[in-house]
Amino acid sequence: MRRPRILPVAVTAMGALFLLKAETLWRSAKAPSGQAAASAAFAMIAPARASEETRAPAATPAAAAAPAPAPAAALPPAASPAAAPDPAIAAERAVLEQLRARRAELEAREQAAVQREVMLAAAERRLQQRIEELSAMRRRLEAMESARGERDEAGWRGLVRLYENMRARDAAAIFDDLEMPVLVQILDRMGERKAAPVIGAMRPDRARSLTAELARFRAQRNPNN
Repeated sequence: MRRPRILPVAVTAMGALFLLKAETLWRSAKAPSGQAAASAAFAMIAPARASEETRAPAATPAAAAAPAPAPAAALPPAASPAAAPDPAIAAERAVLEQLRARRAELEAREQAAVQREVMLAAAERRLQQRIEELSAMRRRLEAMESARGERDEAGWRGLVRLYENMRARDAAAIFDDLEMPVLVQILDRMGERKAAPVIGAMRPDRARSLTAELARFRAQRNPNN
């Protein structure tokens, strides 16, 4: 079989296309100027677009089979700034605040107790020092009183020896004019053998008064007897 030639077919197609363009131009001449220009432009662009479409290569099978780009991974929703706080966290914070306040209170109490102990220790030291000072003063006073008593006793003993060595009548004459407290002190220290003759030589009223005062003095000095 003989294949048809391509050149005659192409010439025939070009002739038909030329006739189509001529008819389009003739129609556009009758139409308004704007419509004619648009028709002419469309008639001139249409063959070029058709030729470009015929020349455009078909999509390759690889390109057709290429997978579409995967959509971007969905981002997690951002946390809302106005979200309500967690009740557990709020309760934990409240407990921590209470513990912190309790610890501060305990520390303040401990410091106050330490200060009180320091003050009490200082007061105790001052009191102990004062007690020691008073004890030393009491010992000094007792020593002074003892020394004074010894001196007084020595003086009384000297007077007693003096009157014991005198005659009873002479001593009685002196005792009749002595003050009663002094006379009681002297006769209390005199021995009974020396005091009896002197009292017997005194005036009777004076001797009675001396005896009563001497008994009262000894009773006060020895209340248990």
